[in-house]
Amino acid sequence: MHSYLSFQNPPVLPHDVVIETLERALGDRAHEPEAADALVGCALNDDDREFVEHWCVQVGTRAASGSPLLGLAGLCLGHTARRFGYLSDGAVALTHSLAARAEVDLSDVDGRALDGLDDVRGFLRLG
Repeated sequence: MHSYLSFQNPPVLPHDVVIETLERALGDRAHEPEAADALVGCALNDDDREFVEHWCVQVGTRAASGSPLLGLAGLCLGHTARRFGYLSDGAVALTHSLAARAEVDLSDVDGRALDGLDDVRGFLRLG
């Protein structure tokens, strides 16, 4: 008998729960796993592009160096670009910045930021 791991995308949460969860993790890294689920669920399923982008940017600018939330924020900005076909100039700049940091030091920002930049470039037709 084989056991298989399955992956399920986290559900979208109410905005107040997302905000509370992300703020808690930005203040205490012990809460990063719940924050990761909240951010991914939001990026993949929330229909409010401005809310999703705002919180990806908040996480991508406020998380501590080495936090897995940094690379995840870049990846989630890529999801947002794919879903909505738009990101603000500031969000695009952050995606570039996070990817550049990942290229220099993966212990600072993990490689998911590079995947996010690829998505942003592809879905927003950026060079």
